[in-house]
Amino acid sequence: MYLNPYGEDAVNLAAELANRRPADAEELADRCRAAGLTLERPVAHDDLVRALEALDAWEEVVDAVDEHERAALVNAMLAAAASYPRLTDHAGSGWHLHYREERRPLGDLLFSLIAVGTALHLAGRGMHRLRRCAVAECTTLFADTSRTGRQRYCSQRCANRDAVRRHRARTA
Repeated sequence: MYLNPYGEDAVNLAAELANRRPADAEELADRCRAAGLTLERPVAHDDLVRALEALDAWEEVVDAVDEHERAALVNAMLAAAASYPRLTDHAGSGWHLHYREERRPLGDLLFSLIAVGTALHLAGRGMHRLRRCAVAECTTLFADTSRTGRQRYCSQRCANRDAVRRHRARTA
């Protein structure tokens, strides 16, 4: 059975790109290929601009203060990326759904991928499952893909740092 990659993989790619924004189109293409995307056309500066727009919109979704605001922001992203779903075997990797037209520029592809992936992630796992790290001086964004849905930190390093800080505060 082929599982649709639009939920977890898309939000993890969005977080990875949002936390360390690509400097140019070539870096964007390299990082997308490393994430497993098949690029169907050359990547241009306009793709970088569109991808950065998608990341800005996604960051607003992450920072939304309640579920209704978050849903409205995701719906705005979906409307901006609107395209019909289609069945494809573009890379010979098996038939699967794409929520975009064939041979779209990478920037548009990322906007669609991030919008649909975020909607599926939030609807399937919970509206609270996008956030920033709980460590005050860490601004890292992440998608909570944990089993329990209670991930508070972007990494084990931040979790350990916060635990040490709380321990020292108790014993002081």
